Amino acid sequence: MLEWLAKYVGGKVLVAVCALGCILAGIWFWRHPEDLRALWGVIRLTLAWLGFVAILPWALFFIPPRVVKAESNVASAVMLIGYLLVDVLVAFWLAGWHVGGTLAWVVLLAGFLAAGVYNFIVCETIGERTESL
Repeated sequence: MLEWLAKYVGGKVLVAVCALGCILAGIWFWRHPEDLRALWGVIRLTLAWLGFVAILPWALFFIPPRVVKAESNVASAVMLIGYLLVDVLVAFWLAGWHVGGTLAWVVLLAGFLAAGVYNFIVCETIGERTESL
């Protein structure tokens, strides 16, 4: 009984906090439309970068089989570093070659780490598929 009551009250409090946050954000962006435009610009560029990162290793599907045939860890590392370098350059290009603030750098570095892991997983998948043929 007490557990049910805690979940019910907690859910109502959470809904109220989320609603209040949405209302306050709406008021803020209504009074500061330039911040809303800047936010949408950042979201647009972030989605463009994520799309590029997602497509890059699949578009270069012919490279991992050659690296697998070489049977060299150095060749694999060079390929993954090359993919990551292209991802990093595109991110900085989309950002206008300027990143300001500590939070922006932390988010950017987390994105680069995620892109590197994604490239590794995709290249490993492509390499395994070509080995099985």
